[in-house]
Amino acid sequence: MSTSTDTDGPGPLLGPADVRELAAALGVRPTKQRGQNFVIDANTVRRIVRTAEVRPEDTVVEIGPGLGSLTLALLEAADRVVAVEIDDVLAAALPATVGARLPERADRFALVHSDAMRVTELPGPPPTALVANLPYNVAVPVLLHMLERFPSIERTLVMVQAEVADRLAAPPGSKVYGVPSVKAAWYATVKRAGSIGRNVFWPAPNVDSGLVSLVRRGEPLRTAAAREDVFAVVDAAFAQRRKTLRAALAGWAGSAAAAEEALVAAGVSPQARGESLTVEEFAAIAEHKPGREPGTAAAPGTGTAGRTGGGRTGGHETRRRQQR
Repeated sequence: MSTSTDTDGPGPLLGPADVRELAAALGVRPTKQRGQNFVIDANTVRRIVRTAEVRPEDTVVEIGPGLGSLTLALLEAADRVVAVEIDDVLAAALPATVGARLPERADRFALVHSDAMRVTELPGPPPTALVANLPYNVAVPVLLHMLERFPSIERTLVMVQAEVADRLAAPPGSKVYGVPSVKAAWYATVKRAGSIGRNVFWPAPNVDSGLVSLVRRGEPLRTAAAREDVFAVVDAAFAQRRKTLRAALAGWAGSAAAAEEALVAAGVSPQARGESLTVEEFAAIAEHKPGREPGTAAAPGTGTAGRTGGGRTGGHETRRRQQR
């Protein structure tokens, strides 16, 4: 197998010829139907690792490693890498690729052959960082699931379709601000961290990609409402985003009048719309749900109780755009 060469000189990372050679040997033919696009540019994966600020002491979890392009770059920088892969063929081949190209780091790599949405524990030390290339249809549920299940993840960098990146990082008041924006903000400070062109993939996709950085909140959001209760308000508000909150939350509260009462108690205008509210305001509304008994939810400052719970953020399997 050839060794890729980039501006940083020869190394173990995969170049275009390597990716095609590996895919041919495995009988993997990337198709639009399966949403497969493999990263073929070593400079791009090194850029992702730099942008993610991967440290020598980090344990990084990667979702959907594919042929291993990003995996190898992460192993060069981190203490350990745990990769979660659902595809049978790709999961079986990845350890051998790591062993052949980074033999001195092979003992620092672990593979979990599973659907990422069903992962509730990982081998080895708790992960401190998440770095992944996620496809459109599962990016948000997978991201939120991992942030909830693994509170040790301090820093996250995901590559997603540009449209999804914009939604995740959108501030209140933005046209694309919505459920993903609010739920991501529950866990972290979120921002766009760059763009990725189409020519670094094989085959080249029909959409641009973007990098999104999420840095875990240093302190949990201060609220007496549980995560599930806050997310229920968010879902209700954006299910009918053109309506005022008084109308949109009528089903959640039991009636429009009850919704107005909760909104007023939370200090939110009943005539406002969900797209204008911060995650803190959604939490305040959840605290005033009609019929809620004081003290039945998490104590103040522990509104992230759902971090260690088993709640799902979606039911999709990770039939991903295979990267990488």
